[in-house]
Amino acid sequence: MTDAVGIVVFAAIGLAVGSFLNVCIHRLPRGRSIVWPSSRCAACDRPLAWYENIPLVSYAALRGRCRTCHARIALRYPIVEAVTAAAFAVDYLAIGWTPLLAVRLLFAAMLIVLFAIDLEHFILPDLITIPGIFVGLVCAFGLRPGPTDAAIGGLVGAGVLLLLFFAWVLFRGVEPLGLGDVKMMAMVGVFLGWKLTVLTLVLGSFLGSLVGVLVLLTGRGNMRSQLPFGTFLSLAAFIASVCGDSIIAWYRSLYV
Repeated sequence: MTDAVGIVVFAAIGLAVGSFLNVCIHRLPRGRSIVWPSSRCAACDRPLAWYENIPLVSYAALRGRCRTCHARIALRYPIVEAVTAAAFAVDYLAIGWTPLLAVRLLFAAMLIVLFAIDLEHFILPDLITIPGIFVGLVCAFGLRPGPTDAAIGGLVGAGVLLLLFFAWVLFRGVEPLGLGDVKMMAMVGVFLGWKLTVLTLVLGSFLGSLVGVLVLLTGRGNMRSQLPFGTFLSLAAFIASVCGDSIIAWYRSLYV
């Protein structure tokens, strides 16, 4: 498969998967099944016809409104579909047509769901993170990073945030983050191994700090404003999964 064909194929798969991820993003925080009932308008609850579920195309054709009640369709829907398509294409280019690709596509899909839900609701659903830990461990027995590195990665990812959590509670009397972030980083650790997990923590903290400074400078919040740390960790974990080895190699070259 040539790169051009691969990009088109996996972008198309990503569009279809992104449509399902939108269902997960909408329903999981509300405690609803992601299987039943079928897709429907969030405003009037009318079941959608098949031609209203075509990724990107349906949103454009309907001009971002329900065909029946004319309520606005959240811009999140086409964004998630487009982002998933791009993520799948990038994963293909970074990993190639190998068994690891299937694992990394699943990982990317879970990160997108966690990114969007934490951004909107400030929660990281256990229905994604806990099964993700077990799936990552099982996959590690036959693929990178390997079972030992995966186990260490999970311990490092969860352990660092747990230490931060308890230290902050002890000295400041407040919780700096939720335990959902801890479980999420355990999941990231088993998928990526300890080195890329450390990189994820560094990148996620940097992104969170950068956004925090922008919030302060623009007057949209203060030092006590809540930020969706899982959102930053999700983005950082995807970056680490596709180019983390190159980033680590570059960093090491600075000291050689």
